Amino acid sequence: MRKQVFIYSYQFFIFFFLMTSNLKASSILNNNIEQDTSLIKSYEVKYTSKSIQIDGKLSDPAWKLAQWTDLFVDIEGDKKPKPLFDTRVKMLWDSTYLYIGAYLKEPDLWATLTNPDDIIFRDHDFEVFIDPNNDENQYFEIEINTLGTVMDLFMFKSYRHGGPMDMSWNTVGMKKAVTYIGTLNDNRDKDKGWYVEMAIPYACLKKPGRNYLPQTSSPWRINFSRVEWTMEKQGISYTKKKQANGNPIPEFNWVWSPIGMVDMHVPNRWGYLHFIH
Repeated sequence: MRKQVFIYSYQFFIFFFLMTSNLKASSILNNNIEQDTSLIKSYEVKYTSKSIQIDGKLSDPAWKLAQWTDLFVDIEGDKKPKPLFDTRVKMLWDSTYLYIGAYLKEPDLWATLTNPDDIIFRDHDFEVFIDPNNDENQYFEIEINTLGTVMDLFMFKSYRHGGPMDMSWNTVGMKKAVTYIGTLNDNRDKDKGWYVEMAIPYACLKKPGRNYLPQTSSPWRINFSRVEWTMEKQGISYTKKKQANGNPIPEFNWVWSPIGMVDMHVPNRWGYLHFIH
C-alpha cells in the first residue's frame, strides 16, 4: 500500500513538474513574442468621399485610392513556410464605415456553413479582428465564408487574460458581399479564388466609455486571418483530408501581421491602422 501511494505521489510530482515547466516555457515564449515589434505591420487607410457599392467586386472607383497590403504570411511567421495561396487586403474609410476588401486565391472553393454564428473557421474562411482603443481590451472578431455566412463576437479581453466572449454581439448595419471565380463545392474544375467586401459601421463598435470613431491622431489595431483546410475530392465536391488517426489534417492559419504562435487573440501583435485624409 505504501509503495502504491509512493508511486502515485511520484507520478503526480512528475505531472506537476511538467505542467509547471510547460507553463513557464509558454510564458517566456509569449513575453519574447510580445517584446518583438519587428514584424508588426502598419497600414495607412485613406478617406473616401465617394460612395461604395458593396457587391463583392471591388470595382468601385473609390477602391483605386486604396493600396493592397503585403501578402499574408503564416501566423507563426518565418518559422513556417510561406502560404500556399495568396491573400491580401485593402481598406478605406468615411464618416460612417470602415471598408474592407480582400482577395483570397483558392483552387478549391468550398463552404458548408449557412447559419449566422456557426463556427465559420470550420470552413475555409476570412477573419477580421478590430481593437479601436489599442489597449488589448474590448475588441471585435468577424468571420465569413465563401457562402457569405458570418460569425461575429465581442471579447472583453483576450482568452489568455481570462476574457470571456460575447456571441450575442452582432455587426448591426454591416454590409457584406462575397463573389468568387470558379464553381463552389464542385471539384470538376480548378477555381481562381474569392473576394470579400465589407462596410463595417462604427456605430456597431460602440461600447460605454470606449472610443469607436476613427481619429487621425490615434491608430487602431487590426489584423486579418485566413483559415485554410487541406481538401480531397468526395463525389463532385470536397471533404477535409484526414490523418491516420481519423482527424482532419490541422488547418493552415495565414495572417497579415504575424503573431509568432498559433493564437490570433494577442492584440498587441496586430497591425496598426492609421487613418489619414
